[in-house]
Amino acid sequence: PVMNGLELLSEVKRLYPDTVRIILSGESDREMTMKAVNVSHQFLNKPCNTETLKDAITRVGNLSLILQKDSIKAMVSKMDTLPSLPSLYVEIMQEIQSKDSSIKKIGDIIGRDLGMTAKILQLVNSSYFSLPRHISSPEQAVFLLGLDTIKSLVLSIQVFSRFKLKNMPEGFLSRLWDHSMIMAQTSKRIAAQERQEQVVIDNSFMAGLLHDSGKLVMASCFDDQYGELVSSVKDTGLMSKKEKEIFDVTHAEAGAYLMGLWGLPHSIIEAIAFHHAPGRSMTGQFSPLTAVYIADVLEQEKSGSFTNKSEVEIDYEYLSAMELRSIYPFLESMGTDGPGEKRTYVQ
Repeated sequence: PVMNGLELLSEVKRLYPDTVRIILSGESDREMTMKAVNVSHQFLNKPCNTETLKDAITRVGNLSLILQKDSIKAMVSKMDTLPSLPSLYVEIMQEIQSKDSSIKKIGDIIGRDLGMTAKILQLVNSSYFSLPRHISSPEQAVFLLGLDTIKSLVLSIQVFSRFKLKNMPEGFLSRLWDHSMIMAQTSKRIAAQERQEQVVIDNSFMAGLLHDSGKLVMASCFDDQYGELVSSVKDTGLMSKKEKEIFDVTHAEAGAYLMGLWGLPHSIIEAIAFHHAPGRSMTGQFSPLTAVYIADVLEQEKSGSFTNKSEVEIDYEYLSAMELRSIYPFLESMGTDGPGEKRTYVQ
């Protein structure tokens, strides 16, 4: 009786970290709303219709289909942030504390870091601040939140965290960001080329940007072990297979679970979860998953990761079912090594 809702959820988070925490509130106090960011996974505004509430709970329940190992669920559920590149963390702290801090510069810094971008996109695509939905750009998100809110979130609420793991290979975060940005831009172009609606194009960009966010989750959860894994397989492309063998979870599953807890759109969660195995998806039409999968195939081809020895083939059955307008003939043409031989690539 003596607790308010935030205090209650803080105790739930401490005692039962694998519990999903959703706030349903009519609280209009901006300070109280920001305090809710670190004790809840999602925020729903009152008045809230029944279907919206049911949908939020159903989607959270369905996340168990993606990640079934309870011990790992508990680790992921405890995460408030994804770690950021130390140099960019210092840079944003300096910019925010500056007397002449610029919203444009802050947006630029956030837009160069995967951890910061993921957190900002969570906040603007939820009901925490009642902003327009389908915001795919971190720069746009920062502009909509405003300088005062960003300062409070970073300095008081500490929505960003510095990457402190010492045993990850040098350049891990910068390479991950470079790849993620290429994937985001390529996924967006593919969706646009296939003449999809703007929301699909925007979500394809977000999905491409966040498709490997699970690698940050794994690095945070497993520290030294994951650093050793990344070092040992960085040239083979067998990351998912090795992750499953050692940790009983892949970066695709871990990333999709956390982004699902954070309430990102279902199509983005699906793209993160199945970007190596799109045939597991139940969606029978073009979606951000399609764009991200094709972008991944193209990146593998560009980087020379294709190999005749791999047991994993490009999923032409999935691609043909998508009734692609312009990209499929190109994929088909690059999909053979010789008469009767399918080109394969390591995932």
